[in-house]
Amino acid sequence: MSSPPPPPSFMDYVHPGSPWGHTMTDEELFWRASMVPRVEEYPYQRVPKVAFLFLTRGPLPFARLWERFFRGHQGLYSVYVHALPDYVLNVSSSSPFYGRQIPSQEVSWGSITLVDAEKRLLANALLDHSNQRFVLVSESCVPVYNFRTVYEYLVNSAHSYVESYNIDVPQCAGRYNPRMAPDVMEDQWRKGSEWFELSRDLAVDIVADKRYYAVFRKHCTPSCYPDEHYIPTYLHLMHGASNANRTITWVDWSRGGPHPARYGKASVTREFLQAIRNNHTQCEYNGKPTTVCYLFARKFAPSALGTLLNLTTTLLDF
Repeated sequence: MSSPPPPPSFMDYVHPGSPWGHTMTDEELFWRASMVPRVEEYPYQRVPKVAFLFLTRGPLPFARLWERFFRGHQGLYSVYVHALPDYVLNVSSSSPFYGRQIPSQEVSWGSITLVDAEKRLLANALLDHSNQRFVLVSESCVPVYNFRTVYEYLVNSAHSYVESYNIDVPQCAGRYNPRMAPDVMEDQWRKGSEWFELSRDLAVDIVADKRYYAVFRKHCTPSCYPDEHYIPTYLHLMHGASNANRTITWVDWSRGGPHPARYGKASVTREFLQAIRNNHTQCEYNGKPTTVCYLFARKFAPSALGTLLNLTTTLLDF
């Protein structure tokens, strides 16, 4: 007769392993991920990690760039990938992306299913108690600084980075649905970039929220886009002082339309990336002015990969 498997250890609870290893429903996952210890001191040596949450339909054309970005920094980051349910990433067993796909569901652009995917990524990352900061990126996002710069910037930040604003135009204030009252009043309505960065405390609250999520699920329907409004509005209502109210992901909306500009091989040069890093924007970091406002950028076409890889040893320094 075979011996029974050993009981799970404390460290199995702290570091749950591959996110593909559980069979929890979203309801079970969110409940589990929203548990917060009451004891402030950790009973083990905890090194804070940054969780990188990749939201993609399928391939990650910049996986090689991200692999180079992560190289040499094991133990300081975690990777989670939400792709289509039947998609399997084709990466080697040595890749940071190997075994990091989470149980996923279908996602439709402009619908509440995008928020569901974001919450699913956050919840899976929250199961690892060493994850302290949470960055949402897409398959077209790239880092514009090296890992050490990004890590120090985020782990030492007193704020989260979620764009949240309200302006009187059809694409912003015009999307408010009066049926959201009294939970969300018109003057509380906010819009912002989907690509957030959150502290652990705020990530837990977003995963645990049912009240405001239900309001958005019912009343934020086309042409209202929940991924642009739910988290910015929720944080404005519940955690305004904890939010820097800006995004750390650069994007170019200057061409107009529903999607930002996309940059391929011909557009991506050293000067172009340098202009993103030092684009004369001034922002605040921990209450002090800084010109380092963007750590990531989008939207890049796969053809830009070769140029970006060439720049890692010079400008990007990884």
